[in-house]
Amino acid sequence: MARKTKKKPSVAKKQASRKPWGGRFSEATNALVEDYTASIQYDWRLFPYDIAGSVAHAAMLGKTGIITQKESRRIIAGLKSILQEIADGKLEFSVELEDIHMNIESRLIRKIGPVGGKLHTARSRNDQVALDLRMYLRDEILDVLRLLRELQRTIIGLAEQNQDVVMPGYTHMQRAQPVLFGHHLLAYFEMFERDRERLKDCYRRVNIMPLGSGALAGTVLPIDRKMVANLLGFRGVSENSMDAVSDRDFAIEFVSACSQIMVHISRLAEELVLWSTAEFGFITITDAFTTGSSIMPQKKNPDVAELSRGKAGRVFGNLTALLVLMKGLPLSYNRDMQEDKEPVFDTADTVTQTLAVVTGMLSGITVHRDAMRHASEDGFITATDLADYLVRKGLPFRQAHEVVGRAVLRALALKCGLKDLSLGEYKKLSSLVRNDVYQSLSVAASVGRRTSHGGTAPANLKRRLAALKKYVK
Repeated sequence: MARKTKKKPSVAKKQASRKPWGGRFSEATNALVEDYTASIQYDWRLFPYDIAGSVAHAAMLGKTGIITQKESRRIIAGLKSILQEIADGKLEFSVELEDIHMNIESRLIRKIGPVGGKLHTARSRNDQVALDLRMYLRDEILDVLRLLRELQRTIIGLAEQNQDVVMPGYTHMQRAQPVLFGHHLLAYFEMFERDRERLKDCYRRVNIMPLGSGALAGTVLPIDRKMVANLLGFRGVSENSMDAVSDRDFAIEFVSACSQIMVHISRLAEELVLWSTAEFGFITITDAFTTGSSIMPQKKNPDVAELSRGKAGRVFGNLTALLVLMKGLPLSYNRDMQEDKEPVFDTADTVTQTLAVVTGMLSGITVHRDAMRHASEDGFITATDLADYLVRKGLPFRQAHEVVGRAVLRALALKCGLKDLSLGEYKKLSSLVRNDVYQSLSVAASVGRRTSHGGTAPANLKRRLAALKKYVK
């Protein structure tokens, strides 16, 4: 329907123009006010949506007889020509015309004459901008959904390639229990899937058409809002004209959903940073997604991961800005709401770019399975398995927990691991211990026994990967 572009066109700052609302005013607008109130510097990117909405509106005006069919056709042809002019970079926008809506309308009138002034019949910039922003967000949501799915496919592929790799699972950043690396990765799949669900739910509320609400009270003219909604692909029309032009909860919801995406991206990025250190040595990030130091020749810095972690704060700031912007506004439209677009645009740009670069980075990492396995076998990572062993022998878990705690203390005193304690040492701690105790201390056995639904067992991982591969198709 609409053509998207992020290539910024030229914006002229000194063009004489007559204000669309100038009839009531006897003085020219101060130049400082021109610059201060203009939004064309950033809302220009709504042009394909503004034109698409205007085309549908003009078609409706013609169909209902509010304007003639001939006038409708002339307006639509003019709008389509302007769309091409903007796409080709041939139309210079004017700050004096304030925003994308008036720049397009002014160009239309210059292009086709006074009949172009009939386009604004039965609408206001208030419902026009609400329409444009909703249409813009529909496309951005679909882009983010697509990029999330690509990231999920990358996660599945990486997990499948490393199904047998065991690594330490952590709590409090301390080694806790052994898990499969693939199982760890699929935790992020689940997070991003919930992000997709939030966005899809957000899309449902975004996809309501506000055009026809006018400035705030509707119109006396016999418009057909459902016709316009159908032409523009909306699932329904807004039920209250004041609500339609005066709220931006749909935009706040989008930025909120994106903030949650960035939380998950940031957590993944943090782990990639940690795992790529010499101290961990679990992975190597490819040179294509790292940078060097201006002074230390040996450095290979995970800047992409760090920036994706850092940009989360930028999106959170946008969410806060929108919430603060809207919290004290009386009904209905207030000019404060002009400030809604930059946080929304910046969020969409940041999230889509971050998802694309993180997917590329993740697809090229090298997994060092030996380092992960060695870290899994070091220390007391199967202590819970030892407690479970005693539970199976009939000891209440709290008592088993205490026995294993004493076993850890003894191993620390002897400077060895649990698997290195002699059978005699174990028997001093509990008479229930038998020769089979060492089977419970194996990392492979520990992972293999975690067969509860959602657990890390290899059989579980294999089944889940098979299911997810079908699902993402």
